[in-house]
Amino acid sequence: MVSKKIEDALNDQLNKEMFSSYLYLSMAAYFDNINLGGMSKWMKMQSEEEYLHAMKFYDFILRLGGKVKLAAMEAPQTKWKAPKDVFEDSLKHEQFISKSIHKLMDLAIEESHHPTKSFLQWFVDEQVEEEDNVQQIVENFNLIADDKSGLFMLDRELGARTAEVEQN
Repeated sequence: MVSKKIEDALNDQLNKEMFSSYLYLSMAAYFDNINLGGMSKWMKMQSEEEYLHAMKFYDFILRLGGKVKLAAMEAPQTKWKAPKDVFEDSLKHEQFISKSIHKLMDLAIEESHHPTKSFLQWFVDEQVEEEDNVQQIVENFNLIADDKSGLFMLDRELGARTAEVEQN
């Protein structure tokens, strides 16, 4: 059985993960609209990964005997000044999600809810990887500055992303 407090917090995170998927899909559409198909592919894959994260929360809530509560989502941002700005916003969003996961872990510890602590450890580790991946892309943008050939090469590199098998 799960407490109302933990159930509500898990549902809140589920909805944040769903929004993350929606936001990354919006970012993909931005890249498609400016003909950066590699970056679009990267964002579409990120959107799918975030959806899978949301479904992990969905399934976990049900396994605990809780009720899934989907909330309304606000529309994600759709316009950016430049491709680098999209990835900077992505990094900020991942940092926001990391903080949210950490607060949820703190609650699980405070409530001594061991199943939730165990479940969340994967997400704690995953967020380190998520932030690092996007940080590296932002640093690549800093290296290429306004070099169009560098942008082209980065687009091709990001388009080579392949799906990773998720654990947990």
